[in-house]
Amino acid sequence: MKRILLAFLIAGFSFSAMAQNAYNLIPVPKQLTPAEGSFTIKKGMGISIADESLRPVAAMLANQCQTAAGISLPIKVGKASTGIVMLVNPSLGEEAYALNVSSKKIEVQAKTGKGAFYALQTLLQLMPAQVHGKDLSATPLTVPNCSVQDEPRFSYRGLMLDVGRHYYPVDHIKRFIDLMAMYKMNIFHWHLTEDQGWRIEIKKYPLLTQLSSIRKESTVGRYSDKKFDGKPYGGFYTQEEVKDIVAYAGKKFITVIPEIEMPGHSQAVLAAYPQLGANADKIYQVGTKWGVSEDVLFPREETFTFLENVLTEVMALFPGPYIHIGGDECPKAQWKESRFCQDLIKKQGLKDEHELQSYFIRRIDKFISSKGRKLLGWDEILEGGLSPNATVMSWRGTAGGIEAAKQGHDVVMSPNSFLYFDYYQADPKTEPIAIGGNLTLEKTYSFEPHLPELNAAETKHVIGIQGNVWTEYIKDLPYAEYMTYPRALALAEIAWSPMASKNYADFKKRVTGHLPVLDIMKVNYAKAFLKQ
Repeated sequence: MKRILLAFLIAGFSFSAMAQNAYNLIPVPKQLTPAEGSFTIKKGMGISIADESLRPVAAMLANQCQTAAGISLPIKVGKASTGIVMLVNPSLGEEAYALNVSSKKIEVQAKTGKGAFYALQTLLQLMPAQVHGKDLSATPLTVPNCSVQDEPRFSYRGLMLDVGRHYYPVDHIKRFIDLMAMYKMNIFHWHLTEDQGWRIEIKKYPLLTQLSSIRKESTVGRYSDKKFDGKPYGGFYTQEEVKDIVAYAGKKFITVIPEIEMPGHSQAVLAAYPQLGANADKIYQVGTKWGVSEDVLFPREETFTFLENVLTEVMALFPGPYIHIGGDECPKAQWKESRFCQDLIKKQGLKDEHELQSYFIRRIDKFISSKGRKLLGWDEILEGGLSPNATVMSWRGTAGGIEAAKQGHDVVMSPNSFLYFDYYQADPKTEPIAIGGNLTLEKTYSFEPHLPELNAAETKHVIGIQGNVWTEYIKDLPYAEYMTYPRALALAEIAWSPMASKNYADFKKRVTGHLPVLDIMKVNYAKAFLKQ
């Protein structure tokens, strides 16, 4: 009997795995039960919602069906036994949902609009790829019958875009956010400042946009070539544009986290406000070459006043809990040679320049915390000691994240060896120029955020993961999409789906089956994984 039962379970598991593969859902849901038959969305149907809180999500579905197939779906409050029904289920988690498709109706259950939105993304993936475009063909919008019970594994599911090196127009930022939302990612990390450009309007300091947002020329080819194009390059986002993007992302349940770099990666700031650096009489310029600049902010009171004023305006624009302050790759040679810095080290009872950086970060953390926000920084902020309120983003492998979790800090895992999407994804001889590395789709998918070095209590501090798109060599959105997709699909699945469901062969088949959706949306994805 046990042998028969085991055979039945194995057969059932295989059927479920094959069924999920056939549905091509990304990320794969926690539980999917297939059923025979299908439901077809037709003219004359409507969407019934149990509560007005579900109307925005219902409107998204109605708009998609209208745009793709010319089918109008009126929305009404009330219960229905047929058609499309959206219900409130208080027993579900904040981001969880249940989706049941039968031949008579599509039923969505969620506690919040957020959960309903994720149900909608699954529902749209179950439909023909046509629904993602503007094709008014006669292809019916048919959904296979099934039952889905789903919720995310991690609360933080992030993707970063660096606009400091290359500026992306507002509509391109929105397109980037659109694609994130399709795969249930919920954090857009917006890297807004760099040595090579300041990209956000700060009304108290107009020189940041007048001077710091423009470099006189840009690197051409590889950094080692030391060639430049001789053309001025610039761009920035007004505060109204920032508000528009934040609101746009919010409608898709994506939180935008701004990054304002300090104390390193700040050469562009010094081009406008040299008194914040080593030498107030020095003529700085916005960085024109990639890499790490030796010119950094100095921990003077004037600098802290400047940063607090900047962050006050930034926090007014970004309502989310986190403010990212960088903290990475800060050369300390100028601090070591500075009498002011050495005197400050002695005055504060610090050991060295690393502890001076910690002093700098703690000062900023105290200010951010006083405003009810949380500081987020790259793992270098651990050096010299760290405020207990800070959250660490581990990029130099996982060691920083492990150490932070052991110290009781929340951690976002973002190791460059797995989640840096500016790395090559195939043979460099066949790929556009990239910063280096070798990061295939399979390697990205293999990353596991829960590490054996952490015990159960420490593991709870790993709140999620993030992929990063650094843009030294990525000049525009088509190039960014090429570098980001399909690797961001692996990121999405790691962040959302249960660890037990990870299976690269199955994932690759689902991605391959999902490509018509990316084609219809004209996503410039990389195809190298198909041959790997």
